Amino acid sequence: MNVHRFEEVINGREYKIEVSLVNATTWCAKLGSVTGGASALMPFYGDTPDDAAQQLTNWLALAHRNAQKSV
Repeated sequence: MNVHRFEEVINGREYKIEVSLVNATTWCAKLGSVTGGASALMPFYGDTPDDAAQQLTNWLALAHRNAQKSV
């Protein structure tokens, strides 16, 4: 299986993103295994591994901003 791995730091937290090929034109990004953290999250799809990972990264950044506003 062809898996691309990305590491992103968002709001001081490190995330490991794994992107795998779904079909000839679609990639699926999800959180990889994180020690001491949850890995359950809806998948994000894109035309390339970078696109799928960027969509997940953007969503995580937005979720952190919204969480900070509600505190």
